[in-house]
Amino acid sequence: MAHDWQPDFEQLVDAHQSMVFSLAWRMTGDRGLAEEIAQDVFLELDRHLGRIDSQDHACHWLRRVTMSRSTDALRRRKVRRMDLWVEMEDRHSVKAENHSSPLGVRLEQLLATLPEPQRAALILRYQEDLTPEEIAATLEAPLATVKSHLQRGLKLLRAKAQSHLKEYVRVKEQMRGV
Repeated sequence: MAHDWQPDFEQLVDAHQSMVFSLAWRMTGDRGLAEEIAQDVFLELDRHLGRIDSQDHACHWLRRVTMSRSTDALRRRKVRRMDLWVEMEDRHSVKAENHSSPLGVRLEQLLATLPEPQRAALILRYQEDLTPEEIAATLEAPLATVKSHLQRGLKLLRAKAQSHLKEYVRVKEQMRGV
């Protein structure tokens, strides 16, 4: 298949470095590890540059490799702590930049407790705004499995959030002497 598009490594790095780093950071919760993963991903991109045939292909390839490298790093280092922020501005009036708000901090903590496959699916869905089909392609997983991870992850997150909210209200009422 002939194509006119010629991949330029520097342009691809400039265009996608924040996405690659963000995915790695949110998956691992470790800034240093995320930087290492991003470097590895771009070194691998350089080796596979001749196989990349479009901007869309490059973006998909980078997402897939980043998620794979992040999962590998988690398994190797057995990292369980996550600093994760799923952008929920529209749904909960929480500014994504306000990671230090009590709600933002607690949301990150709750998301960090999700099993890795559910966390990965939710990151790709809400951070990268991918469809379930695109997530399945990125994670190289069956579509039904991705849909299950999304559904179960959201259900578990809702249950944890509801439980947290009840505890928060109870403590606030005790503090007011209600």
